[in-house]
Amino acid sequence: MSRIVLDEVKDFNLEHIFDCGQCFRWNAEDDGSYTGVAGGRAVNVALSGKSLVIDNATSDDFEEFWRDYFDMDTDYGKIKDALRAQDPVIGKAIDEGEGIRLLDQEIWETIISFIISANNNIPRIKGCIESLCENFGEKIGRYRGKTRYAFPTAQKLASLTTDDLVPCRLGYRAKYIINTAKMYTKLGDKYFEELKGEDVSYEDAFKKISQLQGVGPKVANCILLFSLKKRDAFPIDVWMKKVMNHLYGFEEEDVKGMEKFASETFGDVAGIAQQYLFYYMRNKALD
Repeated sequence: MSRIVLDEVKDFNLEHIFDCGQCFRWNAEDDGSYTGVAGGRAVNVALSGKSLVIDNATSDDFEEFWRDYFDMDTDYGKIKDALRAQDPVIGKAIDEGEGIRLLDQEIWETIISFIISANNNIPRIKGCIESLCENFGEKIGRYRGKTRYAFPTAQKLASLTTDDLVPCRLGYRAKYIINTAKMYTKLGDKYFEELKGEDVSYEDAFKKISQLQGVGPKVANCILLFSLKKRDAFPIDVWMKKVMNHLYGFEEEDVKGMEKFASETFGDVAGIAQQYLFYYMRNKALD
């Protein structure tokens, strides 16, 4: 079986990346590695010293997919230094999650994953998504003792009824998913891919994504940050309200104040700052 090894990898921690709330199809193994599915590919990712090992992938796979997926061409050390210089308070959050990288995730999968995430907990989100994949996704094959499935296409989900989705235990989200699948199919992949463009503002992308059923402000910002390359997006959920209160003294319901502060303080890397802050607060609560 093929594998690739990248030496001298910096600013890369598997737990920080996969457990910071940005993705749901990666799971920790007993040896500290993570196994997951992305882009219709099933792999295991491990760190050995300063080397990153991606099992079940070729060098072509890396250049075509994994390089961008793991955002390998971004200097996170430089970003962390800039954030610390701009705002000393964020330093303790960066120290907690110093190995976070923003994954470049598929737009369609991210839309549906974060619709499922609304008012939900991570174990249940993961279970719902895996059930959706197992029931309606294309079979990839067996890997590490388990049959793996790709994320179901928009066309597939658009053809279903809410009754079809009952086994996935999606509740009221089922109708949102089907209606969003129909709209996504009607508009087409190109419509959403174009929102990644540097000439498309955060405000314009936010407005267009918010037209999808089941996509409120927090979900929209997650989609913008995790799949549309809008690194100035600053998703605010219950954990972010807590950390902004804990570190910066904001009232937990002052969302507008938090957004204004993030924009003015963190600028075009506000979304990366958000990930450090989110990871810090969740880990602090779990200690």
